[in-house]
Amino acid sequence: MKIAVIDDERPARRELIRQIQEVVPDCEIREADSGAGALLLLNEEDDFDILFVDINLNDMEGTTLAATAKKLLPQVKIVFATAYSQYAAKAFEMEIDDYILKPFAPDRVRHVLEKCMRGLAQNQEMDEPQETGAKDTEKPETEVQQAAVTAPRIPVPVNHSIRFLDVPQIVYAETQGRGILLHTRTGSYEVNQLLGDLEKKLQPYGFFRIHKSYLVNLECITELFPWTGNGLAMKLKGYENTILPVGRERLKTLKQILNI
Repeated sequence: MKIAVIDDERPARRELIRQIQEVVPDCEIREADSGAGALLLLNEEDDFDILFVDINLNDMEGTTLAATAKKLLPQVKIVFATAYSQYAAKAFEMEIDDYILKPFAPDRVRHVLEKCMRGLAQNQEMDEPQETGAKDTEKPETEVQQAAVTAPRIPVPVNHSIRFLDVPQIVYAETQGRGILLHTRTGSYEVNQLLGDLEKKLQPYGFFRIHKSYLVNLECITELFPWTGNGLAMKLKGYENTILPVGRERLKTLKQILNI
């Protein structure tokens, strides 16, 4: 079982993790101290079973994060963690699985965990394929292939909410501090993610790492021209005033991809 504890207060995270481990000692636990950190976590790891989400996060509302998590991980169980009992009604309104109040009561944490685990077991039973008629329910190969190449959408935090970016709208990404700056056809967004992680996700959809600091959408290249040291540089659609150099170690591979 894999669980995430999302809370901007470290003592609260530590205490909840301790209580969870007493109930489910062999579970795998991840933690995040902000909405952006949680978003990155869910984007990188999509096999969580239960999320404990603090209602009041510094950079976004826990309800916003929970709604996004339900879209990213439809089968995940979500539990609100809050110091205010009035949020219990909000949990049921949003069809959240349950809630716990701060300070955490061990009996309540145990009850919620056991309830969530029963629900996960029931979901797994429902998802198991039936032996009879299995051949009739197989998807045509073309449909499977189409599903395999469907590009994901990238969630990014914007003004205490979350916006989903269609991958074809991304022109390029560049490193910025400890994160990246994602440039799209309509604007740019700061994302708390490593460029290498984004590269792994987008490489199957026509993106190429031209430099240690730049990942580009090959469909958006408008111009290639000579650059210093027998190198190349490029301009991209919508960003013609920006020159992006191609790293020497990536030059040969790029030429092979573009057949030049």
